[in-house]
Amino acid sequence: MYVALKHIHLVTIALSATLLSIRFVLMMMNSPKRNNRFLKVFPHIVDTALLVSGIALIFVTGFIPFTDAAPWLTNKITCVLAYIALGFFALKLAKNKLLQIFGFFGALGWLVMAANIAVSKSPTLFG
Repeated sequence: MYVALKHIHLVTIALSATLLSIRFVLMMMNSPKRNNRFLKVFPHIVDTALLVSGIALIFVTGFIPFTDAAPWLTNKITCVLAYIALGFFALKLAKNKLLQIFGFFGALGWLVMAANIAVSKSPTLFG
């Protein structure tokens, strides 16, 4: 069960980052393809699967966020929230190209930090 959930979680992370990148590139190109129904709906399905697999992993592994038993998980969740916020900012709220670029790369940076924390199980970036 754990291995299957972990693989689903990892695949949905890759899909989420890929879809964010595709939508960002299409936005930068002012492409009409960014209004494609698939690109408007599928990212939400992927992110929901990502969230559900993450919650399922919490139950399967017994790591509980917001406790002293797993401070790294609390930091990872914080990084994921920053990834979501900056991705939303880059795609929806930023009013010019520079802010969109900073928001996009900021989102990817937080995603990399979350991955580092998840792999190292250390609550610090360079732990």
